Amino acid sequence: MGSKAQEEYAAFEEKVKRTVYIDNLSPQVTEAVLKSALNQFGIVLRVTFVPNYLEPQNISRCALVEMKEAKHAKAVVSEIAQFPFMVSGMPRPVRARPAEIEMFDDRPRRPGRKIHCRWLEPGDPDFEVARKLKRLTRKHAAEASFLLQQQLKREEKLHKQQLETLKANYNKYEMVDGIFADNSVQRLADHYRMRISYD
Repeated sequence: MGSKAQEEYAAFEEKVKRTVYIDNLSPQVTEAVLKSALNQFGIVLRVTFVPNYLEPQNISRCALVEMKEAKHAKAVVSEIAQFPFMVSGMPRPVRARPAEIEMFDDRPRRPGRKIHCRWLEPGDPDFEVARKLKRLTRKHAAEASFLLQQQLKREEKLHKQQLETLKANYNKYEMVDGIFADNSVQRLADHYRMRISYD
């Protein structure tokens, strides 16, 4: 039984090495979209979105992406660390880092590991340590919430800039298309005795 548990855990550790943790994904990104975006680095075996029950619906999503080989997972992390990588063209560059064992809900129990739980009474020496950890957790949650709001504001600003650029480029295209459509270019070329090449 111990040997089987060790083999199972070893296989799980190999899976962790092949997996990338992706966050800051747009809520509109689906499994198919994420697979398509990351298939350029290697074969994507599985995408598992990590549920976030504490934040609003428009919040960024996280996912564990299992690649076929560990080197492909490293390539994803390396590439995204160097260059802004947007999925679905959203104004939200994603982040990537190697997955860790604690990120998996379905992780098997490490062979030989035992977990003990107990209530702490106020007179217990570890009681004050637990209270400090609780305060730190609340502080961290407040800071994370504030940073998240700032990030959403920056993303909204970037989104507006992208829309304005898109509209400006579209207007230029319409203008150029209109010039070619009514033969203005050909008339100007004839007037100035120029030859036009459409290559």
